[in-house]
Amino acid sequence: MTAAPQLTLGQVDALAARAHAGQYDRIGVPYVEHVRAVAAGVAPFGTGVRMAALLHDVLEDTPVTAGELLAAGVPAAVVATVRRVTRTAGTDYRTMLLDVVTDHAATLVKIADNAHNSRADRAALLPAADRARLAERYRAARAVLWPAVAAADVRTIVGAVNPDLLAELD
Repeated sequence: MTAAPQLTLGQVDALAARAHAGQYDRIGVPYVEHVRAVAAGVAPFGTGVRMAALLHDVLEDTPVTAGELLAAGVPAAVVATVRRVTRTAGTDYRTMLLDVVTDHAATLVKIADNAHNSRADRAALLPAADRARLAERYRAARAVLWPAVAAADVRTIVGAVNPDLLAELD
C-alpha cells in the first residue's frame, strides 16, 4: 500500500476547515477562524508547526482520527504534534500541559492557542463567571508553557496573536 502524498499547507487549511465546518467557538465565531489565528501566530516557526496549529483541535473536537490525518497525507511529525496538544479523556489539563512542554513544536502551538483564547476582545463576549475562570486557567497555563521555550519565541507568538500579554513577559 502506497502512502498518500504529503499535503501542502493550503490543503491542511482546507482539511481543518472541512473538519470544523459548522462548529462555532464560545463567542459564536466559526471555529476555523480560531485555528487560523493560532497558525498565523506560529508562522515564523515553519510550515510543519503551522500545519499542527491548523489541526490542533481536530482530534479533540471532531470525529477525525490521527490515522485519518496520516492517511490523508498529513506529515507524521505534524500528526505527532497534534496528538501531543490533544487532551485525552481522563487526563487533567495540567498533566496535558506538562506533556506538551516536552515537545518544542507542541509548546509553540499551545502558546499561540493560549494567547488567542486569552484575547480581551474575545473574553469580553463571555459570561463574567466563564471569563474569570478561563482567565485564571490560561494564566496558570502560561506559567507552565512560557518557561519551556526561549523568551524570544514567546514574544514572537504573543506579539502576533495577543500583544496585550507582552506585559507579562516584562
